[in-house]
Amino acid sequence: MLFGSLIAQAQTATVSGKVTDSGSGEGLIGATVIIEGSSTGGSTDVSGNYSFSANPGSYTLIVSYIGYESVSRSVTINAGSNNYDFSMSEGGTALSEILVTGTRNKNRSVTETAVPIDVIAIDEIIQNAPQVELTQILNYVAPSFSSNKQTISDGTDHVDPASLRGLGVDHVLVLINGKRRHTSALVNVNGTVGRGSVGTDMNTIPTASIERIEILRDGASAQYGSDAIAGVINIVLKKATNEFTGSVMTGQMFEGDGEAMVFNGNYGFNIGDRGYINVTGQYQYRGRTDRSGEYSGSVFRTGGTGIHAETFAAGDWSPFVPGELITAQEATDINAANAITNSMTEAQETDLINSMGGRRAFSLKAGDSQVENAALVVNSVIPLSDKAEFYAFGTLNNRNGLASGFYRYANQSRTLTTIYPIGFLPEINSRIKDASISAGVRGEINGWDVDFSNTFGSNSFQFVISNTHNASKGTPSPTTLNSGGFKFKQNTTNLDFSRYFDGVMNGINLALGAEFRSESYQLLAGEEGSYRNYGNVQTLNLVDSTLNESTTNIFYGRPGGAQVFPGFSPANELLESRNAVGVYADVEFNFTENFFVDVAGRYENFTDFGDTFNGKIALRWAVMDNLAIRAAGSTGFRAPSLHQRYFNSTSTL
Repeated sequence: MLFGSLIAQAQTATVSGKVTDSGSGEGLIGATVIIEGSSTGGSTDVSGNYSFSANPGSYTLIVSYIGYESVSRSVTINAGSNNYDFSMSEGGTALSEILVTGTRNKNRSVTETAVPIDVIAIDEIIQNAPQVELTQILNYVAPSFSSNKQTISDGTDHVDPASLRGLGVDHVLVLINGKRRHTSALVNVNGTVGRGSVGTDMNTIPTASIERIEILRDGASAQYGSDAIAGVINIVLKKATNEFTGSVMTGQMFEGDGEAMVFNGNYGFNIGDRGYINVTGQYQYRGRTDRSGEYSGSVFRTGGTGIHAETFAAGDWSPFVPGELITAQEATDINAANAITNSMTEAQETDLINSMGGRRAFSLKAGDSQVENAALVVNSVIPLSDKAEFYAFGTLNNRNGLASGFYRYANQSRTLTTIYPIGFLPEINSRIKDASISAGVRGEINGWDVDFSNTFGSNSFQFVISNTHNASKGTPSPTTLNSGGFKFKQNTTNLDFSRYFDGVMNGINLALGAEFRSESYQLLAGEEGSYRNYGNVQTLNLVDSTLNESTTNIFYGRPGGAQVFPGFSPANELLESRNAVGVYADVEFNFTENFFVDVAGRYENFTDFGDTFNGKIALRWAVMDNLAIRAAGSTGFRAPSLHQRYFNSTSTL
């Protein structure tokens, strides 16, 4: 993809070096070194060393690391080896100021946790990486994170499944400001990543609204719930005030398609001395890409097989108007048309195809789908007293997606040539609406940190199929059909307590809490033409069980429903709900300044699936200044989602 500077695909030079702390001279682990305006770069290893390949030329190298001021340097990269060392000074967002996911001890920094945690400052990455979607940015900077765009996979074309540590997409818990995020309404049912599972649509959160992202790369069911088996991703929203930031980014693929553009704007207002409200708006467009080859099969020839290959006679059912019988003249006309395609030579077909734009015009489109995305995010805090505050944040997202299926050819029974004489490429239009709001009060009561909150989220998915038809309805069939969709809603109420006891051992941190979650899943039927088969069904003679061929054309049997995505029928409709209750305890024992053990347990009960208890133990021993040993073990159990329990559909081939 082209964004700003162009980095050629040929890589004939090596760039390497070391990134160190300016004070101690020690190597920094996980610092990012990239070429400005590109995705070319690398991260430092345990010794602070980095290495990557690039094309020779003059560039600007950008070095970034959480808790340190970014460094930039103009360099000339020559063929062969190039060495550039960097020294970084502390500044920006200090690690000790970050309250990380994975521990409820507010005194513990990210460098002192017992489990692996990545903290990603998103602003610097957005400015230098040629990506516009959150999942693709995380692909670029977080090795444990994986998200791939899907193609020809119905709704999954427009929701990129995301996973941690190679586990399922429904084994990742996503939090916004530490509060549980709802999942998508879509079940990934095609042969895609996460088939049969339900993930969280992370691309509903505009990147311009994010201050940082915390990724817990360890099982955390005992701390956060049964769906945190692979880990937790916590998205922390911006709090900045009195500063407007805006950006415009555009680009496209080298092949000339896949145009992308994004417009971001963020501004914050002060509320009193300690309060604020921060607002982010984003518009994003991603064009389609096509990496399919040319179709090489037959487009028009039937070779004696295929649609209407047999001879029609007066009294047969009409292939064009359900419920009507054809006349002798109509049968003669159909047979004459069939004779043309049945006897067409390969050379004649090639000439006909070339006159209509070539074989490329009859090929499917394999690649990224088209997506248009608009989002709004609000994050706020209002002080109530010196020790208490009210907070609220919410997201609103509207997305329109466009993807296609497989080409329907004129010589197939699923194509009505009276509507599409040369066949057609059906298209899936996804209408996705996503909204959430969280509000709560937190503060200190008698030495305890208390947080009471409620979070509501909803996601809806509607399928509108265009450039299609219901072949069984014949020529009167509409070419745009509403195939129905899904809705998912989730409401979560949390009450959390935590306190640090510094007079016991070397300090003990105790956290307790409870969660009540209510969920509902709804499947909505489409319009009648999207699912019904209007065809003339072959009938059996009840006397001798033979086909009544006098009024039934044996071949005739066009598929019903909208081509590419048959709609959901009233028989598929449902509305199901459930409740889940969870309680947890998390105790961190600091035996010495250099050694602590964390023990956690969580009990959950689901009204539709029973209960489970999960436990976890983790420890960290700082052997010396630059060496620490940590270990963790946990159990996990995940109850199936409402979508997985109740999703159903009927397809007609």
